[in-house]
Amino acid sequence: MTKFRPCIDLHDGRVKQIVGGTLRDDASPVENHVSSQPPSWFATKYANDNLAGGHVIKLGPGNDEAALQALAAFPGGLQIGGGISPENAGFWLDSGASHVIVTSWLFDSEGSLLQERLCAIRDAIGTERLVIDLSCRRVERPGGQPAWFVAMNRWQKLTNLEISEQTLTFLAGFAAEFLVHAADVEGLCGGIDQELVAILGGWARVPITYAGGAASIEDVELVETASGGNVDVTVGSALDIFGGDGMRYDDLVDWNSRESKLPEAK
Repeated sequence: MTKFRPCIDLHDGRVKQIVGGTLRDDASPVENHVSSQPPSWFATKYANDNLAGGHVIKLGPGNDEAALQALAAFPGGLQIGGGISPENAGFWLDSGASHVIVTSWLFDSEGSLLQERLCAIRDAIGTERLVIDLSCRRVERPGGQPAWFVAMNRWQKLTNLEISEQTLTFLAGFAAEFLVHAADVEGLCGGIDQELVAILGGWARVPITYAGGAASIEDVELVETASGGNVDVTVGSALDIFGGDGMRYDDLVDWNSRESKLPEAK
């Protein structure tokens, strides 16, 4: 069964909802919402509603203090991503994260996967504490056949790693879960990437969380249908606690009150 997993996206030390495709090094991103509440407010809310398994994402520098506040408010209940490497992964786990999330560090500057880095971070913290972020962009092949390639460096650069059964099977030997943002629709509230969700759900040998485009409870239902209930979903900009008007947070808490498969906080 598909479950709602919450998120806390941090930019410049504040909880924000950002249009994912606008994250750049040389310009300010498009912001859908900047919360007046601190990250600890959201983490406490998730803890009170038993929503373990969500994630905190640091979108660039200046977010460490805010991330630590969130983890302290829900120890063992949230994953952490953004600038993670073997050198700092242990610090974040010791600070209360249930898992660390890694993407860009796994690739060289040209976008080639470095298997020795996969091995290094797995050996540092163990497969059971690692989540690989496979956030991706859609690419049209000649003839119009779509493909999805992992994007790194805040989704600015495409890597040469395609989302495929072969890729997912290989990476599952290194990680407990996958997190997949559909960067082309992230923050747009224009609907999910149903084809991508179907690919992920058709494989689904480890837990997978999809994020991107969910605008209504019908989109959450569509993730469940398209994935066969094998993929969980994150909702951001459409959610009322993030200034949206497409979905009520309380409705998603109720959605999760069905038989739960989310990991319990440690």
